[in-house]
Amino acid sequence: MQWETVIGLEIHAQLSTQSKIFSGSATTFGAEPNTQASLVDLGMPGTLPVLNAEAVRMACKFGLAIDAEIAEKNVFARKNYFYPDLPKGYQTSQMDHPIVGKGFLDITLEDGTTKRIGITRAHLEEDAGKSLHEDFHGMSGIDLNRAGTPLLEIVSEPDIRSAKEAVAYVKAMHSLVRYLGICDGNMAEGSLRCDCNVSVRPKGQAEFGTRAEIKNVNSFRFIEKAINHEVQRQIELIEDGGKVVQETRLYDPNKDETRSMRSKEEANDYRYFPCPDLLPVVIEQSFLDEIRAGLPELPVQKRERFQREFGLSAYDADVLAASRELADYFEQVNATCGDAKLSANWVMGELSSLLNKDGLEIDQSPVSAAQLGGMILRIKDDTISGKIAKMVFEAMAAGEGSADEIIEKKGLKQVTDSGAIEAMLDEVLAANAEQVEQYRASDEAKRGKMFGFFVGQAMKASKGKANPGQVNQLLKRKLEG
Repeated sequence: MQWETVIGLEIHAQLSTQSKIFSGSATTFGAEPNTQASLVDLGMPGTLPVLNAEAVRMACKFGLAIDAEIAEKNVFARKNYFYPDLPKGYQTSQMDHPIVGKGFLDITLEDGTTKRIGITRAHLEEDAGKSLHEDFHGMSGIDLNRAGTPLLEIVSEPDIRSAKEAVAYVKAMHSLVRYLGICDGNMAEGSLRCDCNVSVRPKGQAEFGTRAEIKNVNSFRFIEKAINHEVQRQIELIEDGGKVVQETRLYDPNKDETRSMRSKEEANDYRYFPCPDLLPVVIEQSFLDEIRAGLPELPVQKRERFQREFGLSAYDADVLAASRELADYFEQVNATCGDAKLSANWVMGELSSLLNKDGLEIDQSPVSAAQLGGMILRIKDDTISGKIAKMVFEAMAAGEGSADEIIEKKGLKQVTDSGAIEAMLDEVLAANAEQVEQYRASDEAKRGKMFGFFVGQAMKASKGKANPGQVNQLLKRKLEG
């Protein structure tokens, strides 16, 4: 039997506000446990929440970016459940009246095609604390620093049909929230977490299968692996005569498997009711107009402009526009050297390789955009060859100065004097007289292979400084003259 996978994702994005959603406590990551939890966060009797206006602004910003309906009136509710790191015994969230309604996000698939993924809703809520299970001699500790951190929970439609599509969607969402400046997207720190709702059904069947939810997956790689494992588990279970039960599961990356955590609760299990301490939030059109006017150029718009304005391929534009910081760096390089294709090649090639090797982000690059653009100018005006440029780039990365300073200091200027190159070629050909005779006696096919030998000898003799174009032109004339 052929099976179809159906996936819906819930992404929890921690909003980059200075303080929590209902209190003035700081949201800085990595502080000493329980040093950023106020009486409101602790759920002490008599305390009252005050809504953070910036969290509302960020949610609206997101809603406008996905072309969603923004609720004129949205209401906070209490989601009741007991967990040790939830001191109030409920989570303040939104149920029936979320701030962001239906929208969409377009993703680019591996074959270059675009697919639209529907977004059901996005609602504001507070994060819970964190249970710590190490160094407590068999007991657990509770850190409430994270309790009350504002979250935007983004719920997709079940439009995703494979693990790779799921990863593409999460990457697109990760890029979008970073472009908007509403979430830093740091998955390792838990700033962006994903719950994967996975089910399978016989191909052609309209009715959905029973889904399992994989909680809190925090990397692109683990999302793909967790979904693939869960799909295989469900198919094998059904084909062996069993039934998939609706439940919450955890992904164990060490064993590459999902395992049962608890039976899946229904919404009514949480006994939602409107929060009596918070008034409904009314969004005015003037507020949305102000936010819309301040929206940045979004990833899809930037990709399209890079292709239209700079003539980049869809692939190059997609890679460069994936990160706002990378896109800005590329544009600064191009503004310096005036060559978009060369800029893209160097940013995606040597620069990305350097950053990956050293585990650096683009804003930590040891080579500035102005430095890289200046070096590309020296390639364009034939001061250095592409091969020498790699030496210059390495020196810039080591902090040895600008391209011009390094070229001057190390004597790397390319030899473009035709007379000097001709004299050097005469010496190379004289030293390889036997190969010259073989070349002239050979057919076209063999000559092509042998020509590379002479070019290599010539570049070796010039220590890589001779202009490759001139070497090729003059060498061909001398060998065939």
